[in-house]
Order: sequence, then structure tokens, then C-alpha cells
Amino acid sequence: MPTVYEVGKQYPEPEYPGRPLPMSHHEASPTALRRASNHRRTNPCCFCWCCCCSCSWNEDRERAWRASRDTKLEAISNCEACAKPTTEEVKGWSQSFDKLMKNPAGRNVFREFLRTEYSEENMLFWLACEELKGECNKHAIEEKARIIYEDYISILSPKEVSLDSRVREGINRKMQEPSLHTFDDAQLQIYTLMHRDSYPRFLNSAIYKALLQSVSRSSSES
Repeated sequence: MPTVYEVGKQYPEPEYPGRPLPMSHHEASPTALRRASNHRRTNPCCFCWCCCCSCSWNEDRERAWRASRDTKLEAISNCEACAKPTTEEVKGWSQSFDKLMKNPAGRNVFREFLRTEYSEENMLFWLACEELKGECNKHAIEEKARIIYEDYISILSPKEVSLDSRVREGINRKMQEPSLHTFDDAQLQIYTLMHRDSYPRFLNSAIYKALLQSVSRSSSES
């Protein structure tokens, strides 16, 4: 006798030997996932251009771009080469922020302190601006100005420095034709910020006090 089905009532699908269970459109079999993964690795797409694409072509391009940027900024990212400061120099840093910033050893120690306050980008930006001012080649000036803008001015950068709207708008105008003085106003504003905000805390920090004690002890022993 044939089975009678009631209208509107749901019934389970009949099972057939050897038939796989149905999968929703959100699921994929391990074989399908593996095949798709292999396809992405061996056949990078040629038409993708957006940064959200995960194909190997974009990954390789991003890797090469980052390596290029790291090489260009390597001299700034590492601490400056300098001799060990004397007791007089270290004591002088507490008398004047200008003395601290004009001394390579002082900048290194101050930068170490800024790193503990998560504001190292202020010193990095200041150093990058100083390096820019030493350029003479027009192409190098434009390239370094672009890197500085992307690293410290752009709102998309994790190392963006804090600038007021007037200074930021001025930079945006000057970036149409970058020069040695494109970031002068911004550099002065960051210098002033470090002087007023970070410098007093640096003088009371364990980093500065430990260095002062160390050089004083070395001086007395010699």
C-alpha cells in the first residue's frame, strides 16, 4: 500500500545507500576546501586589485612593498650611533631640553623612555624630518617626504603623530610639491609637545636616574 503524506507536514528525506548527507550552502567538504586552497596557491588571480584579496599575488606584492619600506627607514628605526655620554652631558640634559635633543646619546635615551610611554613615534618623526633636511636631490626629497607622510601624518598609519588641523592642512597643501620644509610646522609642534609633556616625566623616570647614577659611579671610579 503506498504511503500517504499529509499536506504541510515535514518528513525526513529518505536515505539511499551510498548517498552522502546534504550540505548547506555555508558548508564545504574538506576535499573542496583543499582544492580551493590549492587553487589559490598555484593559480593567483590576475584581476584582483583590492587589498582585501588573499591571493598569493597580492601577498607577494605586499611583502615586497614592506621590505622596501623597511630598508628605506632602517637608518631611522635603529638607535643612533654615539659615544657613551659623560657625567657632565647627562647632567646637562636636565638643564635644557635643547641640550638633550642635540646630543645623539641623549636622543637615544629619551627615545627609550618614549617607547615605554608608547609615544616613540614623536621622536621617529622628528628624526625623519631632520634627515629630510639633509637631502639635496629633488627625487630623494619627494620620496622621503612621501614616506614621512604615510608613516606619521596619514590618519591610516598606526604611528600617526598628534597635529592640529591647521598644521595638517598645511602639510596636505605642501605635499603637492614636497620640499625640505614641508614638515617644519609639524616638526616644531611635535618638538614642543615632547618638551612640555614628555620631558618633565623623563627627568623623573627610572631610566634617566639609573643612567645618571651609572655615569656618576664610573666617573668616581676612574
